[in-house]
Amino acid sequence: MKTDILILVPAAGAPSRTHGRDKLLECVGGEALLRRQVRVAGASGAEVLVTLPRHAAGPRAEQLDALPHLRVAYVDPSDEMAASLRAGAAAAGAAGARGLMLFLPDLPGIETGDLLRMIDAFAKAPDLCLRAMTEDGRPGHPVLFPARLFPALAAVADDTGGHDLLAAETVRPVVLEGARAVTDLDTPEAWAVWCAQTGL
Repeated sequence: MKTDILILVPAAGAPSRTHGRDKLLECVGGEALLRRQVRVAGASGAEVLVTLPRHAAGPRAEQLDALPHLRVAYVDPSDEMAASLRAGAAAAGAAGARGLMLFLPDLPGIETGDLLRMIDAFAKAPDLCLRAMTEDGRPGHPVLFPARLFPALAAVADDTGGHDLLAAETVRPVVLEGARAVTDLDTPEAWAVWCAQTGL
């Protein structure tokens, strides 16, 4: 399946560590979390842009070997989310994409079907922002921005810019199963519980 959505996976921030390891290198189902998330994104048929920290990509870059539908941009890690959004907007605009999906790499419960659900919903409302939501109504990720907002995203100056942009827009929620839209694992204990529950 091919789609005219570009999926942005921002992985340029400083490592968030759990028991001494970069969280994005934690093993999920036999592969590093970052590689899993990029593979999940690519399986949607969309082109994927991964942002990595300039001069310090190292082990994260190694996880991207041989993955299809993939581009990589290197950005300043001190300006990680804003720089990633700017890179994503530029790439999406250059590709003629209708939308840019922001898919955080540290949400291990998100599956390709969830991304396709958002892409399908966007096809019915291509001028609106879409945001994933939990079954109990909590807003989360991914977020899908329409092409008309690419210029604003390309001008984002700090890490609050994306939030400010959403706050000024009509945002259509897309409900995903359970709490996967907000399940971000930051401690060894949370990882252990999640792995036990999911079998991954």
